[in-house]
Amino acid sequence: QVQLVESGGGLVQPGGSLRLSCAASGSIFSINVMGWYRQAPGKQRDLVARITRGGTTTYKDSVKGRFTISRDNAKNTVYLQMNSVKPEDTAVYYCNADIKPVSSIWSDYWGQGTQVTVSS
Repeated sequence: QVQLVESGGGLVQPGGSLRLSCAASGSIFSINVMGWYRQAPGKQRDLVARITRGGTTTYKDSVKGRFTISRDNAKNTVYLQMNSVKPEDTAVYYCNADIKPVSSIWSDYWGQGTQVTVSS
């Protein structure tokens, strides 16, 4: 059973920093793209950042220069460093990964979500 477990969310003041982590566990053969999405109340879930196994990154325009995505392939973990956060960054952040389990086909997996609230 493959699962993604996020951590690191919470309350942060505008201009502050927060680091999210997401670890994939289970019988994993390989992981391709890993990423972070977010969903604010009443809005659709949007891509924040994604990173390939080789390290190529893509960012939502509004977070470029403030957020940094990285991954540790040996630990099957992806990170999101959030700097200079703004109230509009408030949302539930979801980890996503394209995973090949040992005994199954490539599939898309989601974490349970972690709340990030930016407020003074």
